[in-house]
Amino acid sequence: MGRGTRNRLAGWGGWLLLLTLLAGCDEPAAPAATSDTEQAAGARPVAEKVPGKVPLMAPDAPFEFDEETRARQNLTLVALGKAPADLVISGATVLNVFTLSWMEDYDIVIAGERIAWVGPRGEWSGEVAETVDASGRFAVPGFGEAHKHIESSHLTPEFEAEMVLPQGTTWIAEGSHEFANVNSEHNAEFWLKAWNAGSPLKIYPALGSATPPTAYESGGGYYGYEEVRRIIESDRRVIGLDEVMDWPAVWNPESPGYQRLWETMQATRDARAVIEGHGSGLRELPEINAMAAAGLSSDHETATGKEAWDKMQRGIFLQLRPATIVAAIPYFIEQGLKDWSNISVTTDDRDASASLSQGTMDYNIRVALRAGAPLEAAYAMGSYYPARHWHIEDQVGSIAPGRYADVVLLEDPATVTIDRVYSSGQLVGVGGQYVGPRVRIRYPVWATNTINVGRLLTADDFAIRVETDADTATVALLEPFYFEDDFMTTTMPVRNGLVQRDPEAEITKVALVDRYHGTGAVSRMFWRDVGPKTPNSAAGCSVAHDLHNIWVIGSSDEAMAMVVNEVAAMQGGCVLVHDHEVVATVRYEIGGLMSQRPAREVADEIDRLYAAADALQWFGEDQGWPRRMIFAFLTCSPWQWVMVAPYEGNPAGFVNVVTGATHPVAW
Repeated sequence: MGRGTRNRLAGWGGWLLLLTLLAGCDEPAAPAATSDTEQAAGARPVAEKVPGKVPLMAPDAPFEFDEETRARQNLTLVALGKAPADLVISGATVLNVFTLSWMEDYDIVIAGERIAWVGPRGEWSGEVAETVDASGRFAVPGFGEAHKHIESSHLTPEFEAEMVLPQGTTWIAEGSHEFANVNSEHNAEFWLKAWNAGSPLKIYPALGSATPPTAYESGGGYYGYEEVRRIIESDRRVIGLDEVMDWPAVWNPESPGYQRLWETMQATRDARAVIEGHGSGLRELPEINAMAAAGLSSDHETATGKEAWDKMQRGIFLQLRPATIVAAIPYFIEQGLKDWSNISVTTDDRDASASLSQGTMDYNIRVALRAGAPLEAAYAMGSYYPARHWHIEDQVGSIAPGRYADVVLLEDPATVTIDRVYSSGQLVGVGGQYVGPRVRIRYPVWATNTINVGRLLTADDFAIRVETDADTATVALLEPFYFEDDFMTTTMPVRNGLVQRDPEAEITKVALVDRYHGTGAVSRMFWRDVGPKTPNSAAGCSVAHDLHNIWVIGSSDEAMAMVVNEVAAMQGGCVLVHDHEVVATVRYEIGGLMSQRPAREVADEIDRLYAAADALQWFGEDQGWPRRMIFAFLTCSPWQWVMVAPYEGNPAGFVNVVTGATHPVAW
């Protein structure tokens, strides 16, 4: 140590002594005596607490390691053969997602929920309670959803687990703006309940940026800076901010949503978490560059191979849904892609009926393989790459020491033929059947009592009036997924001051009912090419992305009122009415979005609804239950003119979410 360094340290020591003396005239208290037992336990000497003085030593409390650290301490001993393991999966051909290579005749040593050792068969030196012979099987990491809304399966998390675990999915990044708009305060708590109760499915919530979706909507949730920062920092399993969707509020400082949205993004950065994107309609280079510059790290909304390529080249992580997998992967191969690690495959939205018949992540990987993805990369796109994107690769996504013991044993990796599934060290799936623990949860009232229309509605609530003596009126007209700058208009008949439907032109009535504020507020207008053509019929549901008010569409106002009243009475779900009778329902009693029942039961109810709807006639090319309607009220890019629940200054609820302009629906 040089003289200058010693002098500086001596100087600091003098200042420290002076500060101690200035703290009070008394002699510093002697350290409290400790017994030999306390010293042996590692207790720290502590200065006596003197009022007005800051103690110079730490409190007398042994440091307590958290659960994660204790698990890794044990894994270290197990890996060295100095502590016993619980399970060895022996002799499998193991996929190494770090090198995209197969390791033949390998053992996977598991202690508790984690992997402790991976290596050639028989070389681990420790003792084990159980050994499973996996000879002839291929072991790949448990599949992980890079971006999924479990609400769209319409199952609560514990029943989602029983559906997807046998399909190989062991963890999910839950895009939680659906339930967040129902109850943002308890949102993360809701998604972690099943895991905390012992469900083997690991759900990592990402807080919904669209809470509320725009400044023109309000529901049961709100996220600003304080809320996002606090919740992310409260639990390591909360991994970031879900899809930033309100693009006009991102780029336009004059947008009324600009302040709140950028607050949530800054809170996420401050918490060192991940900000997800939603780039629907953003296909030109200025927009793609702006999206990446804003810090939006991913996109699951690409439509073409070129769009996906352009976004990936600018650092945006791709989350490809099946339709885009087919478009993008051949394009990537054509471009000579060498590194597939900025790509994942994911489900996003799929109900229980489709999930049981198609599959979930197993289906997505199968589609990727059929599209030409390299075998090893396809599995990494369904496991390691999404885990790395979310910064949870130390926990999931690979068959490697320290990670959760999530192992899918395949008969044939080329066809994604699953034999057995292990999640967190437990056998949970055999031959497509769930064999894991049956977790059951009693959800509190904040999850079960969320529909608050406030009153029974009548046919009069759906009437569209005009102040005119003429027998016609001009009306604003929309259709599902209408993205043009200006809404359509048409002339429609008027009778006794009420604008009538025009079934000959395939124009019917749509309404959105506020389910949150107890006011019974209703917005209504005319749409074309959708809805029931059969007289005295209506369909509706409490699932309406992203705020999830109640939508209803019908050929009579009376039938529309019946639908909404039944949805409210069920505390959420879908309802079909024909000839003044409820002919089919699906109950979503949790948050108005999900049902606490097995997947097969919910899927059967959905199928019965679809079958009942097939017995009616419908406008447009899509016959049967109007599945598109649950997405038809989105307020994100590229939507412009949108129908929302009435709000102050806009009783019609008809608004341009890009400009904020409003307009009457009939005049």
